[in-house]
Amino acid sequence: MSEKDPKTSQDLTVVVQTLLQQMQDKFQTMSDQIIGRIDEMSTRIDDLEKNISELMTQAGVEELEDEIKVTETSGTA
Repeated sequence: MSEKDPKTSQDLTVVVQTLLQQMQDKFQTMSDQIIGRIDEMSTRIDDLEKNISELMTQAGVEELEDEIKVTETSGTA
């Protein structure tokens, strides 16, 4: 039995190393996918903010907000 132990131990080591490498590869793939999706979401959010800003400008909301701020500061002074 002592003759089989080193071989069995070596086989087990190889199996464990292979399993760990496969797990690491899967986690790396998942991590890359998550980062890619976060980057895509960030781009979409930036585009959305730009579109909202443009819509607010078209609607004259920014001018209205500025007028309200001026009125509020004039009234308290």
